[in-house]
Amino acid sequence: MFPKTGFVKGCVKCMSKIAIIGDKDSVLGFKVVGVPVFAVTESEQAARLVNKLAKEDYAVLFITEPIIAEIKETIDRYRTLAYPAIIPIPNNRGSLGLGMKGIRESMEKAIGVDILFGERG
Repeated sequence: MFPKTGFVKGCVKCMSKIAIIGDKDSVLGFKVVGVPVFAVTESEQAARLVNKLAKEDYAVLFITEPIIAEIKETIDRYRTLAYPAIIPIPNNRGSLGLGMKGIRESMEKAIGVDILFGERG
């Protein structure tokens, strides 16, 4: 078995765990499709939860942007690791632009040019 993925060599059917983290109003709808939902109310609670889920081999954590903004230090710890992939999602009030900012920074780091907005790094 490959660490942190759930993949087994030669296996056709492979599963990875995903979860949604955010305020209750923003994440409750994901429960309908069977995704594990974790409603948080405090930044310390969110940081502990991210660390816990990472240790439990969750491959992808979708986290609402306001929560990501509050626990930036914790999120930054996982940026260089393959797992868990942390994906910002808007909350029920809309986007803060963190997802697009992350994509732009990744593109600039990878190729040295901001191809999304046409700025050169």
